[in-house]
Amino acid sequence: MKARIVVTPKKTVLDPQGKAVANAIQHLGMNCITGARVGKYIELEISGENRELTRQKLDAICKDLLSNPVIEDYKLELE
Repeated sequence: MKARIVVTPKKTVLDPQGKAVANAIQHLGMNCITGARVGKYIELEISGENRELTRQKLDAICKDLLSNPVIEDYKLELE
């Protein structure tokens, strides 16, 4: 199995890195950019067959280790 995890700042949290990226892209002539959010992408290779148990464990790991639930959201995909 492969797990893909995307961690991004919550919509209500100021993202200065995203703001800097959006400004830099605008300065390069792409004025249609109105905002950007910068986060983390994590890809994990997983052995095992129990998809539901794997998802439950990864959910706990995302909440406890890979993201800060106070200021970040995450999206977990298993394939």
